[in-house]
Amino acid sequence: MNSPSALPPVHSDLDLAALFAAQCQAFAGNPLPPAAQRRQWLKSLRQALLAGQDELIEAISEDFTGRSADETLLAELLPSIQGLRHAEKHLQRWMRASRRRVGLAFQPASAQVRYQPLGVVGIIVPWNYPLFLAIGPLTCALAAGNRVMLKLSEATPASGQALKQLLARVFPTDLVSVVLGEVEAGQAFARLPFDHLLFTGATSVGRQVMLAAAQNLTPVTLELGGKSPAIVSADVPLDTAAERIAFGKTLNAGQTCVAPDYVLVPRERLEAFSDAYQRAVHRLYPRIANNPDYTAIINPRQLQRLQHLLDDAREKGAQVLDLYPGETRQGRRLPPHLLAGVSDDMQVMQDEIFGPLLPLVPYDSLDQALAYINQRPRPLALYYFGYDRAGQEHVLSHTHSGGVCLNDTLLHVAQDDLPFGGVGPSGMGHYHGHDGFLTFSKAKAVLAKQRFNAARLIYPPYGKALQRLVYKLFIR
Repeated sequence: MNSPSALPPVHSDLDLAALFAAQCQAFAGNPLPPAAQRRQWLKSLRQALLAGQDELIEAISEDFTGRSADETLLAELLPSIQGLRHAEKHLQRWMRASRRRVGLAFQPASAQVRYQPLGVVGIIVPWNYPLFLAIGPLTCALAAGNRVMLKLSEATPASGQALKQLLARVFPTDLVSVVLGEVEAGQAFARLPFDHLLFTGATSVGRQVMLAAAQNLTPVTLELGGKSPAIVSADVPLDTAAERIAFGKTLNAGQTCVAPDYVLVPRERLEAFSDAYQRAVHRLYPRIANNPDYTAIINPRQLQRLQHLLDDAREKGAQVLDLYPGETRQGRRLPPHLLAGVSDDMQVMQDEIFGPLLPLVPYDSLDQALAYINQRPRPLALYYFGYDRAGQEHVLSHTHSGGVCLNDTLLHVAQDDLPFGGVGPSGMGHYHGHDGFLTFSKAKAVLAKQRFNAARLIYPPYGKALQRLVYKLFIR
């Protein structure tokens, strides 16, 4: 494991060096926690989340100045609990050594892969899902037997404090510790010589995190973002596609890394899809003002950024449709918008939107739609709406993305037995379930020989007889 002696200077308000050193020491004293101990960690965390759910839901709503309690329950608490239960159930099997085949030339011998904890791992948590995006990777890291330090977002101070207090009631700080603080604290955190560092957030910040981690050769998992497209096929029922896209776009007011960023629609169906999307959104949210089901934008800076995207698109010729034009804006609840007539010079088609704005892009053939996607950075998610198996296979085999959901949005992320991660600018590495266990484990190759050693036949001095044997048995 990395040495705590190489620590950089840290933020004066946080003794990160002491926290890290304590976790290193604790890991050295228990480098391979047994399955029963790990399951108890997971069970205790699950029970604490259930007991403290009301406080967490209230704190997250305070941070957003209006976060739907039901969305926090369904999109944060529920998948966190499910992930913990999944790990508890399958942990024994995950920990089991994997037997591997030994080549004929090396017999008699046995081979296996053993899975060991890495040591002390760091997790940097974003603001948009401050509970699930902390508990999800924490579950994987604990299941793998690691010590964990979490850096929570400065944009969610109430939920950060609530989660820190909850975890402190469950774990000693040399097992799980929580770091709060501003940007400087996050920068110091990323410079710690972790045995693995997982970051979830913007691509621009991910580059900085990777650069900081590189100074210690710390391996990283980066869960970033990008512009995740949705494709509507020529024959899928529009009401079905529109409703599922609307749900994925308006959950958490679009502040989701895998939210549909724009929709590719057959040109002849563009107006009909626009109408269907408006109907779907109004069914989900009959009103925006004073609607506890609709989440606010996290802070004024993000709201200003989204308003700038709308203004820029409008100035450059896009048709911008506010789906609730008669309502008075309340707080930071930004109504869903549709944008038609968009072009590549608009910022809304260049930057990840991360809000309830949905551009519509017409296409004339499926291959044209795929070419449009492939000309852009590889996204974190891709959504295709169409029941034709040939069309589905064509999309799957001709695009690259972190994950794909056919005929729905977001739900692939909620599957505990599927890896979650990006590709290219949308991230690297993956976690969730068994894949997360592997990410936070060292797969150690072990070859065991017995008393008889056939390999002595290839020891020097070499000769023609050895060459003939090697060629006869293994080369020709």
